[in-house]
Amino acid sequence: MKQKEKKNPTIGQAVIPIIFMIISLAVGYGYFKLRTEPLLIISAFVAGIIAMKLGYTWKDMQEAIIEKIARALPATLILWSVGFLIGSWMFSGTVPMIIYYGVQIVNPKFLLVTAFIITAIVSIVTGTSWGSAGTIGVALMGIAGGLGVSLPATAGAVVAGAYFGDKISPLSDTTNLAPIAAGSELYEHIKHMLYTTVPAFIVSLIVYLVVGLGASGNVNTPETVKTMLQQLDTMFDWNIVLILPVLIIITGSLKKWPTIPTMLGTSLFSVCLGVLIQGFTFKNGFTAIVKGFNVSMTGYEGEVIWEVTRLINRGGVVSVTGTTVLIFCAMGFAGIVSRSGMLDTVLQALMSKVKSTTGIILSTIASCFTVAFVTGSSYLSILLPGELFKDVYVQRKLHPKNLSRTLEDSGTVLVPLIPWSAAGAYMTSTLGVSTVEYLPWAILNYMGIVFAIILAITGIGIAHIDEDKEKVEKSI
Repeated sequence: MKQKEKKNPTIGQAVIPIIFMIISLAVGYGYFKLRTEPLLIISAFVAGIIAMKLGYTWKDMQEAIIEKIARALPATLILWSVGFLIGSWMFSGTVPMIIYYGVQIVNPKFLLVTAFIITAIVSIVTGTSWGSAGTIGVALMGIAGGLGVSLPATAGAVVAGAYFGDKISPLSDTTNLAPIAAGSELYEHIKHMLYTTVPAFIVSLIVYLVVGLGASGNVNTPETVKTMLQQLDTMFDWNIVLILPVLIIITGSLKKWPTIPTMLGTSLFSVCLGVLIQGFTFKNGFTAIVKGFNVSMTGYEGEVIWEVTRLINRGGVVSVTGTTVLIFCAMGFAGIVSRSGMLDTVLQALMSKVKSTTGIILSTIASCFTVAFVTGSSYLSILLPGELFKDVYVQRKLHPKNLSRTLEDSGTVLVPLIPWSAAGAYMTSTLGVSTVEYLPWAILNYMGIVFAIILAITGIGIAHIDEDKEKVEKSI
């Protein structure tokens, strides 16, 4: 059978599946609280019907979906490794120990600031927002629960700090990907991002400090906190050695050890610590890294209060399988709209009438937002707009580092605020707070876009190509 000739989609055909997805998610997920995965599959069906009308076969679409899933597999493997890590750190007593001492040391009024700064530091050192949120972020959520500090606010501070570090760390994959996509250089890209990232960081600190000072920090009664600490103290034996898993992860990041083997190796080491220091069994240790830790593994006799079970009954690779399914569903839709040219048509329409420098940067922001919203992928929100605008910036004598900065400001840090994205689903499952709840508190994630727009309008911090033009053009 002769294959149909493939046609380019019209703007009307291109926007139909995107508008359908937006409406179905807004109404289905936002109002009726339906599961996101079926809504994404239905949206993929709509996109598939239009793609077939354009001459694409199911084989074409299947290949595109597989290609997108393949690109997402490295992130998925890291996700599974973090699941192993959290379960093992609960089993060893590492996270419970941080919670136990943290509740007694940290002042509730400064917890949001503390959460923001600590996760930022860990993320800068490790280069991974997911690892930062899944390790120290989980411990900080536990401290917040014990001190009675708002969990959505704490989760927002954790996400903001994690993505601040991810955004400027030279070890981060997205920080390396943005200059590659734009044609700039890594360290000049990081330096140029300070124009938007530092003001966003300062605004975040001010808000967290003001909110913290204005809160009582006494939502939980002292008796509840006392009982929680007593039960944790009974379940676990505290030992300075339990901090070793944290140090191994940090050392591995500084020495650039492979991320996944380091996480898995640290997980197995943490299980050994749980056996040697806590006296738990290897059988329960292996169960903890797969299915998650449970307080019953401690052998605690008596009724465990809800605050304790909520804090430490977590982790395991099974706990993140739902996020994996969401990734596959999102990649199904992304693969079809990308292969059929629908996404390219929408992006081209966004920049078709752009004339000024302000217009170019605002169009870049709109393109990143569109790709992030449609695909839920931080990688695609960098790569696709980067490829689209790369030559435009040089033609308009705008330095490529303007593009790489904008890709990070409106792509990387925006994705965890989208409920159906892999990052949003991961943060929700890891921190125990929905995306919609922590979104207002993840201040840095959207303030970066605000400052990017301000710079575009005022012209402040916009680098132009002059005597370095030839050098820049050769690097692209």
